[in-house]
Amino acid sequence: MKKGAKFGLIGYPIAHSQSPELFRKAYGGRYAYDLIEEADFDRAWQRFLDGYDAVNVTAPFKEPALRRADLPAPECLKIGATNLLVKTPEGVKAWNSDYLGVLELLREEGLTEGVALVIGFGGAGKAAAAATAAAGLDTVVCNRTVPAGSDVRPLDELPLLAGIADVIVYTLPLAVPQMEGVRCACLLEANYRDPQYAEGVAEKYIPGRRWLEAQARTGYPLMTGETIVTQI
Repeated sequence: MKKGAKFGLIGYPIAHSQSPELFRKAYGGRYAYDLIEEADFDRAWQRFLDGYDAVNVTAPFKEPALRRADLPAPECLKIGATNLLVKTPEGVKAWNSDYLGVLELLREEGLTEGVALVIGFGGAGKAAAAATAAAGLDTVVCNRTVPAGSDVRPLDELPLLAGIADVIVYTLPLAVPQMEGVRCACLLEANYRDPQYAEGVAEKYIPGRRWLEAQARTGYPLMTGETIVTQI
């Protein structure tokens, strides 16, 4: 990577993000990593183009960022979102490190067969559903709203579906009443700031911090072209 390369995160609001801490740790503080906090996507996109080599992308910009990218990775097209953009001579490349990170976690934990229940169908939920399917799990998705023509199941079916799941991937930001009384062998939760189900639900709980770290491990080398110097 060229000297003076700059990286960052676009999204809104993002003042709480732990991405700068993780990035600096991963590369020993060698590169700048900024929070590019803009409520307007066009302004955030222009700041990326004007001043940064690569950026992570968070809500609410994952879908519009994919539409602007010139060279999307196959998983981005399947998910309909990106969380990682890199400028190249050929154009802006897009990846989804939520997908890559969750897939890595599932394989590390040996979760490559059986049934996965993904709860939530936003950006994180879509990435998780694609990752569980790629890992070899039969995947069912539950969500508050059910897109027309999709296989997504309503949340009212959650208790029944949880009974057949080998792993639950919970991607909603808050608890839902349909989870009351649910017990499962393994639960992976996306929320690392305010987890809802760290206790009392799963025999094995995989916290959101591990999700965050896994997407960093898989995504940062794509941004910089360099391996991580400090393990995260």
